[in-house]
Amino acid sequence: MNALEALESCRSLRVLVIGDVMVDAYYIGAVKRVSPEAPVPVVDIQKRDRRLGGAGNVVLNLLALGARVDLASAVGADEAGNALLEQLEQHGVGTAAVVQTPDRPTTVKTRIMSSGQQLLRVDEETTEPLSPALEDALLAALDPLLAQADAVLFEDYDKGVLTERIIEFVVRRSRELNVPTAVDPKFRQFHAYRGVGLFKPNVKELQEGLGRYVEPGDPASVEAAVEELMTRLQPECALVTLSEHGVHVHQPDRGIVHLRQAAHAREIADVSGAGDTVIAVATCLYALGVDAGEVARVANLAGGLVCENVGVVPIDARRLQREVSSTPPLTA
Repeated sequence: MNALEALESCRSLRVLVIGDVMVDAYYIGAVKRVSPEAPVPVVDIQKRDRRLGGAGNVVLNLLALGARVDLASAVGADEAGNALLEQLEQHGVGTAAVVQTPDRPTTVKTRIMSSGQQLLRVDEETTEPLSPALEDALLAALDPLLAQADAVLFEDYDKGVLTERIIEFVVRRSRELNVPTAVDPKFRQFHAYRGVGLFKPNVKELQEGLGRYVEPGDPASVEAAVEELMTRLQPECALVTLSEHGVHVHQPDRGIVHLRQAAHAREIADVSGAGDTVIAVATCLYALGVDAGEVARVANLAGGLVCENVGVVPIDARRLQREVSSTPPLTA
């Protein structure tokens, strides 16, 4: 299946997203004066917005591609958690495995914006791992969903939902069910994803996970780090995003090794959420059997497209299809 056929076939997929869901809140206003109390701007708030963030933004990207989505996560038994669940249900997302608990708050990241610029961000969260009782509850809710999934996507923001126990169970059970797995990792559980299908760190996460410097503009430096990653974690495929240097993909069992895709020249407005778009697109194409080079090319294009927008927005599937049609395939 080629990339365009796969993009059309995304609507046939049911994807289980497991990870840290959060609320992205925005206070948008105008700055007209400096506070007399301190040398800080006074923002006259004109608009408030509340969006799905973290794993929720990955969910929105998958929905934009046409996939059906179930989410597994933990949120607080609080106003933000209730609002988040309501938003998910309005989007038609399966929430049977979203566990609510009074023992931890819903993660909320509030951004103060003016003239398209972020002035301040305020975070309300805990990063403590789930308690054993919450792990039990999440695993019990997860198990039946795994049997229905066409792909599993771990979206890790180091907020504590993806514990080693949950990761190991899901990877093992997915293998038994022959369900493709993909991960957008962070540092704390970087090495727990051993044996996952598609492993997609950015260069910073690769450096932190391996404990070595990686020069993103130097192919030899990237290749050496990816070789070490493949040896340590043994994923089926590694896809490393390198910002303006594009992406690097390594999938030896399909005869594709050390492919690089340069970034396309664009008017970059905001890079927020680009990684969420990349992993959503890459997971769908990977699950549909598209070769690694095309997965890298299309995911890279998708990440670039969302960077042209201010704020975190999901991919426009039709625009992505047009872009894929007008760009050449990736070459070794």
